[in-house]
Amino acid sequence: MAQVEAPVREERAAAQTMTGGQALVAALRGEGVETIFGLPGVQLDGAFDALYDAQERGELRVLHTRHEQATAYMADGFARTTGRVGVCLVVPGPGLLNATAALSTAYACNSPVLCVTGQIQSDLIEFGRGMLHEIPNQLEMVRSVVKHSARAVTPEAIPNLVQEAFRHLHTGRTRPVEIEVPPDTLFAEAEVGLVPAAAPRDRFAGDPDLLEQAAERLGEAKQPLIYAGGGIHGAEGWDELLALAELLQAPVVVTSNGKGAISDRHPLSQNVIAGMELFPHADAILAVGTRFVDPATARWKIEPGRTVIQMDIDPQEIGRNYQPALGIEADAKAGLAALVERVGRYSGSRPSRTAELEALKEGVAARVNAVSPQAELALAIRAELPDEGIFVSEMTQIGYWSNIGYPVYRPRTYITPGYQGTLGYGFPTALGAKVGNPGVPVVSVNGDGGFGFCLNELSTMARHQIGAIAVVFDDGAYGNVRRIQREQFNGRTIASDLQNPDFVKLAEVFGVTGRRAETPEALRTQLREAIRADEPTLIHVPVSPMPNPWTTLGLR
Repeated sequence: MAQVEAPVREERAAAQTMTGGQALVAALRGEGVETIFGLPGVQLDGAFDALYDAQERGELRVLHTRHEQATAYMADGFARTTGRVGVCLVVPGPGLLNATAALSTAYACNSPVLCVTGQIQSDLIEFGRGMLHEIPNQLEMVRSVVKHSARAVTPEAIPNLVQEAFRHLHTGRTRPVEIEVPPDTLFAEAEVGLVPAAAPRDRFAGDPDLLEQAAERLGEAKQPLIYAGGGIHGAEGWDELLALAELLQAPVVVTSNGKGAISDRHPLSQNVIAGMELFPHADAILAVGTRFVDPATARWKIEPGRTVIQMDIDPQEIGRNYQPALGIEADAKAGLAALVERVGRYSGSRPSRTAELEALKEGVAARVNAVSPQAELALAIRAELPDEGIFVSEMTQIGYWSNIGYPVYRPRTYITPGYQGTLGYGFPTALGAKVGNPGVPVVSVNGDGGFGFCLNELSTMARHQIGAIAVVFDDGAYGNVRRIQREQFNGRTIASDLQNPDFVKLAEVFGVTGRRAETPEALRTQLREAIRADEPTLIHVPVSPMPNPWTTLGLR
């Protein structure tokens, strides 16, 4: 098999004698990497030895985990809450396979994660001899959950490999990237010339003619509506989104990944329940930074004769789930700014919709907050978490409700697993978020089932003194599965009950502060004290079975 090499970008620095491991670390440092989440193994010895020197010099920090999935989850949490590339380092074969659940989550959520992977010895790749950690076609295997993968087999090729990886991370739709280096390459010495860092993102606004048409249709609409997704966060297009919404007096319905793109305190910000009432009356809809899958799957539909405009950085997403009247390939920040410049020519002054939309917001909130006890528990967290505090949801009842009803006031402060729905992602992702935002409170909400996937990372939390707060809601079951079995299968429950430890004692055994709260009021108290202490904390919350929020709210 031919080796995959990154294209050469010249302007190399003067060559220096270094090992492949040193070249890898130097190239990552050249791209601004200061934090790496990793788990060592024999194929990575050459890389970790170089990392030792860099860490001793104070150039970067290495945080090691107890399982490879946590390295990639932590890199994802770091990336999505900071906007910087999150880097993880794992051994080949089972190490990379362990990390792929997290990479699939980052892929679903368009997260800038770089997974650096080992390999077997370079002259034995693809011979199938059964070498330690060997799997066939590793590069091809991982391409299911990354945007780009490539390999270097000489130290001299490593700087270009890293530069090309970052070029992909800075270009087009952001998604994870994987690169790999065999162990003999990491130990080999050569004259290596470092290359400049990859160019920063080049933002493009889209086709001017299409932008003009979009501005005209939005400006002439009587009741325009904006549907915004996680692409707003990736593009950092929050200010432009708000400016366009205020010019048009258009309500903004956000997806769960888009929460925080506009503050929930703003009257134009509306959740998906309000969206069900707003969509039938909207005569022009701008879908931006979103797959726009709801019209194809949800119970509500877009009425015939409505103008739909879809703006996305990925041309393959335009029309995938709903065929728009206009499709604009554009960076969300630049594209929205271009619409702001143009739409005034067609819109003119508009009357404020504040009173109407605030009344809608209040009515919807009353419905959503009636879902008990999910609402009381999630809002107890909101009451104690400052605006900039980061909330990492989970595939659990509190997370499901929060995707609809949890108010978010700042960008990049609400994290979900996106369409991947990766059970167990939340706790390690929150650890990475806290590493990237050490001065900000980070709360991870977990069911007892999902928390069990990564509870060993309590060790990582304690070892590296990561002051996140893990809240574990404990009903002694995979609660959603058990409810479905009881309601839809005449109570024939199977494989949904759990045998749990005493979570407070478990935390303390690992060296983490354990707390318990049995009511929303007690949760507020314990959370307040945990935020003040800013130390690794687990709060155990015993709960009873909870109602189905989707059927209660008429979503399914």
